[in-house]
Amino acid sequence: MANAIDDAKEALTSMLEKLGFKFEVEVLGESGHETLNIVSESSALLIGKNGDRLDDLQYLVNRIVRGKDRDAPRVRVDCDGYRAQQEQRVANKALKLADKVKDTGRELWMNPMNSYHRRLVHNALVDDPEIETVSEETDRRNKKILIRPKS
Repeated sequence: MANAIDDAKEALTSMLEKLGFKFEVEVLGESGHETLNIVSESSALLIGKNGDRLDDLQYLVNRIVRGKDRDAPRVRVDCDGYRAQQEQRVANKALKLADKVKDTGRELWMNPMNSYHRRLVHNALVDDPEIETVSEETDRRNKKILIRPKS
């Protein structure tokens, strides 16, 4: 495991150096669930629109690491805590919409999101006895979540 995170840090560092960024990469989290957090004055460039560049960096790092070791755990790449803040925003939005659903008794759809964010929404509301969440049935990668009163 330590080898995979070292390989991931090396791959990420190499990419960012070749792209000309000034940065530091710190390893956060516990063993097996580490996050490589990029600290940089160029964080907006590294994050991209809605985290798309950060997703690309994470994808490339994981491809490189898994090229060396097919059983390596996935490595999460963040930049200046962006992902952590985004996750909190998604959970807070789900909780606010759930309150609206409880107040009005009407179901609400959330905007399309990837599987990771859908899981955050489902987990944020799983213990609410008055609410249930359902992902739309479609073949698209990004799907909407329906928040509705429990029947």
